[in-house]
Amino acid sequence: MISKFKDFFEKSAFGVCEYLGHKMGIASARIRIYFIYISFVAMGSPIILYLFAAFWLNVRDYIRQKRSAFFE
Repeated sequence: MISKFKDFFEKSAFGVCEYLGHKMGIASARIRIYFIYISFVAMGSPIILYLFAAFWLNVRDYIRQKRSAFFE
């Protein structure tokens, strides 16, 4: 039950940690843990950065989809 919840949350959490982990060569679980620790220390301000990164990744994917549809 807990593993199902974990899998659901990881798939629906915008993919920011996974993207950063892939780019930096670090496991996404480790990035999530660091993000949680930093959020506690910085009183939640990294959540704003996380939401901005999620928004930017979605916009970038949207632009790539439109661009590839244009050239087809």
